Amino acid sequence: METMKERNHTALTEFILLGFGSGLGLKVGPFVVFLVIYMTTVLVNTTMVFLIGVNSRLHTPMYFFLMNLSLLDLCYSSTIAPKAMMSFLAGSKNISFIGCATQFFFFVLFAATEAFILAAMAYDRYTAICNPLLYHIAMSKQVCIQLLVGSYVFSGVNSMVQTVFTFTLCFCGSNEINHFFCDIPALLSLSCTKTDINELVMFTLSGLIIMSTSMVILVSYANIISAILRIRSAEGRRRAFSTCTSHIMSVSLFYGTVTFMYTQPSPLSAPAQSRVVSVFYTLVIPMLNPLIYSLRNKDVKEALRRTISSVFLK
Repeated sequence: METMKERNHTALTEFILLGFGSGLGLKVGPFVVFLVIYMTTVLVNTTMVFLIGVNSRLHTPMYFFLMNLSLLDLCYSSTIAPKAMMSFLAGSKNISFIGCATQFFFFVLFAATEAFILAAMAYDRYTAICNPLLYHIAMSKQVCIQLLVGSYVFSGVNSMVQTVFTFTLCFCGSNEINHFFCDIPALLSLSCTKTDINELVMFTLSGLIIMSTSMVILVSYANIISAILRIRSAEGRRRAFSTCTSHIMSVSLFYGTVTFMYTQPSPLSAPAQSRVVSVFYTLVIPMLNPLIYSLRNKDVKEALRRTISSVFLK
């Protein structure tokens, strides 16, 4: 029996992404939704990167991280959406074993990196509000680059560990993934061997990343709120807090969904619920982040106005 399992495991060369179902409405509907969201995501994130890149007034640490968040969101959604739309439209639901592992690696990499960048942005706001005189030293260009590189390094290690643990499992049964991309709970459900260690690794690593980054955010905002309350004028308090509201909204959206998804003791029990939540954090949040920052940010709106004016004046 064990020999048969090993034979099936070695013969497995591809998975089948079941998506949302096989009915026509469950193909066309998701395709249209994914297409609209993905095209909007590409447009708004590319616009954000361009605006920050060409406007020297936005060359500050806060916008450095915002530009990298937009690049990250663009890569994040591009890891998932194109393949999912192809499977909806063309009916080709197959994905190779290597392709699934690659998609999984980059998905985990970008998701974890986003958590670290959001934490770095909270620290940036803390430094700007609580230590304004030391801000340009504490958040120098070198420090910003180090924070960004460190985010990718730690996330890369986490992604590699989770990828190796997941794709060295014995998949000797069905190769049908009950999801629209190669997500870890759906993959673990296909294993014919015990996944206790894998679930523990996922829970531990995800928990460590969420706890460490959320602690940085909570401590930063505890100090920010304390500093804002010490400002005497109501206008001063409003202006100080307005620089943080967009970030708070992005943090709430991202951490709320990821915490719900990956720190549950049994994330395999509700695949339908998992797919719905996954749409939100893989597609909707990358679309909303630049909209949240641009609609509530006078500097970004002014940069957009100047850029549009310069284009039409030419």
